This record gives sequence, structure tokens and C-alpha cells, in this order.
Amino acid sequence: MQKLVIIGGGFAGMWAALVAAREADVAAQKLAITLVAPDDHLTVRPRLYEPFTPAMRAPLRPLFEPLAIEFRLATVTAIDSATRAVQASTADGGSLSLPYDRLVLASGSVQRPLPVPGADEFALNVDTFAGSAALSAHLDRVLAAPDSEGRLTFVVIGGGFSGIELAAEMRNHLRQKGDEAAARAARVMLIEREAAIGPDLGAQPRPHIEAALSACGVETRLATSVTSITADAVTLSNGERIPCATVVVTTGLGAHPLAATLGAEHDAQGRVVVDASLRVRGTDGVFAAGDVARAQVDDSHVALMSCQHAVPMGKHAGYNAARDLLGLPLREYSQPNYVTCLDLGDFGALFTTGWERKTEQVGPDVKALKKMVNTQWIYPPGGDRAALLTASDIDAPWPPAV
Repeated sequence: MQKLVIIGGGFAGMWAALVAAREADVAAQKLAITLVAPDDHLTVRPRLYEPFTPAMRAPLRPLFEPLAIEFRLATVTAIDSATRAVQASTADGGSLSLPYDRLVLASGSVQRPLPVPGADEFALNVDTFAGSAALSAHLDRVLAAPDSEGRLTFVVIGGGFSGIELAAEMRNHLRQKGDEAAARAARVMLIEREAAIGPDLGAQPRPHIEAALSACGVETRLATSVTSITADAVTLSNGERIPCATVVVTTGLGAHPLAATLGAEHDAQGRVVVDASLRVRGTDGVFAAGDVARAQVDDSHVALMSCQHAVPMGKHAGYNAARDLLGLPLREYSQPNYVTCLDLGDFGALFTTGWERKTEQVGPDVKALKKMVNTQWIYPPGGDRAALLTASDIDAPWPPAV
């Protein structure tokens, strides 16, 4: 039986496995599909700026078992594209060698270290489930500590999508912990090295973002970077020293280091360059999807590191890898429609359409849409085998029409 191995249990990897299983079922042919990942849960990363909840993860095994997808709990350490084998280590110190006929690399992205003294020791992140949990535990300690200078000052480094959402929601983190007085008294600061907030979000929505941050009581420092972080303060490039007990970094995503091990072309973020079918250029038998792949969504735009692009890319990679093995025609990936829904805390949310990010709706009413996206649309499908196969149709619409 031919073997399809998928690396990564995020949005792209999960959907690649499900769609591949469906294609084999539709073709009434057998494929040995194995997904290997260091966690048997999908982390819903777009939610990690929110107050922490265990529901930010969803189990993978109930999806895979009905479709006979083998799950291996292990960390991939090497890809040998010459012999077509994946090497991995298990939590108990063991090792695995997984041969493949086709491979889908969907190992995602990681937050690159902030090259600032003290960042590794004192800064937190909301890039991983563990990071979000650590921030929550840290806030518990801060709220329980005696009052001191900077105790209720919260500094967020990076004024992009995640930084804006976290800063706008920070007071709600404190409210969720039952401390309304702290939520009102908190000083929240957002540091951005570019001259404008949300530099990649475009000029049109910026006035709404600025108004929302102001309404949420978020101070901004623009055209400014952090030069050092200590346990009780950050120092900025303008010489300002800000006493604070909490620093969260939301900058610097790059492709997972596994991408660098492939003898392929990479972009500035470390992503492997793929063709229209999501094959890795220069590496036979390997497809890539999600944050680890540089793919064109249309003639002018490249997919972003977001679940909005990871889901359809994962579906196409699984579809194409499976059909390549089954001797069936492949399908080119494209994704011309692009939307954003940015959480703006108590102000509401902002919904934009198109790559020019045309503002369609902003304010409290959009918050319900954001909640639906975060808690329903991006979660794995449910149900029995038949329901999972139906949900895994590559032509099933995603995201739902808004």
C-alpha cells in the first residue's frame, strides 16, 4: 500500500489528512495515511490573544480514527528526501523512521526570538497554547502580588494583528479573573517600530483601529523599538523607561525550522516555495501547505501565515498528494477572496474585505462575527465517519459566506 505522511497537526496538516482520506475513499482505493505531530490536539492559534481557556485546543484522534488515519505522537527531526523517509523522536526517548511515497510538510510557523537583552528571560508570548497558559498564570501572580510601581502596566511589543487584539483585550483578561478594579486601573501600552499602527493592515482601516485602541485605553508608542527588558521594566529606543510587570511579544513569525532542511528555494520568512499544485519546487514527492509554504493565492498575492490560508492550502495539499498517488488529476490552489476580522476589545471588531482591506463593518455588532469565527468556523468538523467525509470535500465552502 502506498504511504502518505503528513507532518504537522495544525490547520493545514489536519485538513490535508482528512481530505486525503476522503479522496482515497471516493476512489475506492487504499492509502496508508500517517500524520505525525508532537501534540495530539489542534491548537486554535487565532484565539490565543483571548483570556485563556482549555477550549483553545481540540483533540485530533476522534477525527482520524473513523477515517483510519494513523496518528503518531512524535517530533520530526529530519526529512530525507533522497530515501523518502521521515525521522522522528518520541516523548519517551524513542525514535521513528517513517517511509513515504508522498509527503505533506505542514509543520507551521514559530515565533522567532526577539533580539533584545532580557527578552528570553522576562517576555511572554501568545504564539502557543503553552504561551497563552503561561500568560494567564502570570496574570494571576500579578493580581495576587502587593501593589508596586508598574504592577498593573502591561506592555505589548508589536502593533500587528495579534498585538492589536491582545492589547485591546488585555483589560478583559483581568475582568475574566474577577478583578474589575485592576481592569479599570491597568495601563496598557502597545509598542510598534513602524510609524503607523497595524503597518500591514493598510491605511483604510487604520483610523478605526486607532479610535478603538483609544477607546480601550491603550497607549501607543510608534516608530519606537524596545532595547532591553528586565523583570520590572522595559527601555525604549527613545530612552524612555517604563516600569512594568508584564511584557508580551507578538512579533517575528517564521517558518518552522524543518523547512530549512529541504533542498528547496525559501523566502525571507523561511517558507519553501511551492508551485500551483503546492509541490515543493526542487524536491520530488513533497508538498507543503500552511505557514511553512510560500504559495500564490492569485496572480498578485502570496498566502499569509493565517488559518484563513492554511485551511484551503491544507485541503489542496492533501487532495493533490493523495490523487498523485492514486493516479488522478491534481488541482491548482487559488484563493482570490480575502477578508479580515480584527478583535478590538470592548470597542467591538473590524471586518474588511479584499487585499486593499476595505472596511465593511466596524463596532460592537461585528464582535458576534468575530466570536463565531473564533469559536465555530475554524474548529475541526465533528460527527461520524460519513459526516467527516462530507466535511472533508475539497469543494465544501470555507470560510462560510459573510
